[in-house]
Amino acid sequence: MNAAVLSVSRGIAHVTGAALGPYQTAVIRIGFSATWLLFLLRELPHRNELYGPDGPWSHDLAEQLLSDNGAFTALMWSDGRAWFEIVYAVAVLSSVLLLLGWRTRTMSVLFMVGVLSLQNRSVFMGDGGDNVVHLMSIYLVLTRCGRVWSLDARRARRAAAARARGERVEDRVGPVLWCALGFLLLTVTLAGGLDGDWFVPALLWAVWVALGLWWAVGRGGEGSQPRILLDVVTNIVHNGALVVIMAEACLIYATAGWYKIQGSRWQDGTAVYYPLHLDYFSPWPALSDALAASGTMVMLITYGTVAVQVAFPFTLFNRRVKNVLLAAMMIEHAVIAVTLGLPFFSLAMIAADAVFLPTSFLRRLGGWAARARGRLFGRGPSGGLAKAPDGGGRGDGSGRTATVPGPRAREAGGSVAGTGAVDGKDADPTHVGFRA
Repeated sequence: MNAAVLSVSRGIAHVTGAALGPYQTAVIRIGFSATWLLFLLRELPHRNELYGPDGPWSHDLAEQLLSDNGAFTALMWSDGRAWFEIVYAVAVLSSVLLLLGWRTRTMSVLFMVGVLSLQNRSVFMGDGGDNVVHLMSIYLVLTRCGRVWSLDARRARRAAAARARGERVEDRVGPVLWCALGFLLLTVTLAGGLDGDWFVPALLWAVWVALGLWWAVGRGGEGSQPRILLDVVTNIVHNGALVVIMAEACLIYATAGWYKIQGSRWQDGTAVYYPLHLDYFSPWPALSDALAASGTMVMLITYGTVAVQVAFPFTLFNRRVKNVLLAAMMIEHAVIAVTLGLPFFSLAMIAADAVFLPTSFLRRLGGWAARARGRLFGRGPSGGLAKAPDGGGRGDGSGRTATVPGPRAREAGGSVAGTGAVDGKDADPTHVGFRA
């Protein structure tokens, strides 16, 4: 009985005491913001036909659809070209700043607004990857995705070093940004711009209130009871969102695999042959013809795709098998990007797969990137973005660091919240039980 109680206590402390998977959420942030940014830049010459006033899906048709489903889009506030250009520019800018990790909590909200505004304006534009970006943009708002590999993490380290020298650190940008966005949100709400479905307006107001509360409580000191409570709540929300992201990725593969099993072309091993002969999915005809010419290759790819997609959710119980299938799926999506001409679908799926990458690999990857940047710019990696903030810097844009409280025991050389180390081991959120 005591062992069971102790196990439950450790589990609760594990979930509430730290934001798990900081490297995984950072990779997701970088991956999806980069995917959406590249898409927006590629379609920049055609933006008016895709989502703007020149598109075949007119403003009136969009209004009729949105009156039924209640979806959120800021583009419905005005049908003018100037307003569309402003929304598109905000979508591009928020993607860049989220990629860099500047004020990640605020930028994740603006990133979500940009994604929902454009995609809900013209619902028939996309290749499947847009659905993944759509969902993940909402989940990212709930995560602490700027704790590592971000400008926020670097600012938190510099603020901690300044306080250690006895200097006073003030964050002036955060309150100004909070007030400006609060005024804009209030204006839009009073004007009736958020009268559709309740979820997005509620999320926007909840995040805005939470950021103001976090700033107010943070001024009272690192060890105050309200600050501890907010840390615990934020960690729970982050960890819950991380689980939802992993479940979403597993659900995508499981449903895709089981639906394929029911198809006759997938059962006889010829399904891959047909898209290789469609002009729309053949950016490199010679490559498509070479793949389709081998019946054995077509059969192996067809059956292998189904097997990997169906089996992957079950491999989370075995880390080594999971890593092998994860590498296979990423390679498969890279091949799809080249052979079928679906780069943004593949990038979105690779970014979703990244949540299952081992923490040890991501930390080594960050070290390699830091050394490469140091050689490129002639400086060491210490001034870069790859290192996690000491003591679990929040990386939420406040400019402060925080030692995350929690009842878990610390062994010698033990845990540092927010660095991916728990009890001296890597905390890999992709493994059942979060064991190293």
